[in-house]
Amino acid sequence: MKSVLLIGVGRFGQRIAEKVVEMKHEVLAVDKHENLIDDILPLVTDAQIGDCTDKRFLSTLGIDNFDVCIVTIRNNFQNSLETTSLLKELGAKKVVSVATNDVHEKFLLRNGADFVIYPEKQLATWTALKLTSDNVYDYIKIDDKYSIFEVSIPDSWEGKTVGHLSVRQKHGINILGIKSEGQLDITITPDTVLTKEEHLLVLGSFKDIKKCFDI
Repeated sequence: MKSVLLIGVGRFGQRIAEKVVEMKHEVLAVDKHENLIDDILPLVTDAQIGDCTDKRFLSTLGIDNFDVCIVTIRNNFQNSLETTSLLKELGAKKVVSVATNDVHEKFLLRNGADFVIYPEKQLATWTALKLTSDNVYDYIKIDDKYSIFEVSIPDSWEGKTVGHLSVRQKHGINILGIKSEGQLDITITPDTVLTKEEHLLVLGSFKDIKKCFDI
């Protein structure tokens, strides 16, 4: 079980809180708006009203005791940036902040954020991929270069073994698993035979995956 500090409990923050609690982790939610705290209190371990741009208030929360601090302030970038910076200054182990554009993302990373969530950009990329490609079923961006894709198996690969295809050597792509009827199998060997009914979970650069699977 991990301890999570969630700062900013608007609609997006509430969704994160719900999922984190569902995964059996502890959540302390903080927001300066009393009505938002009243709404989220039944969902989380604890909740407090406070201004997280105030260093004195933030220091009372015991920042270094949390495994991760998540800043989901979206309507005031200055407050988001100040809170992110103060969290790191107060000894936060890991700070995750939400950005609404590319400039905000860069400033957050330069001022204390260990990781930045950019929902609109990530959703736009996923939507574009899904709408323009019939063989992409899921997509996770790892960093600016590498991603994980769930893709259909090319016709030319059907009935062949993983070892025969030499996907890593020829394409620079790692097969992480095979998904069949909603179940993921990660016990892949060179003798594993591929069929059209299955999907592949692959890791590689976007450029290599796009070329290999005609995305």
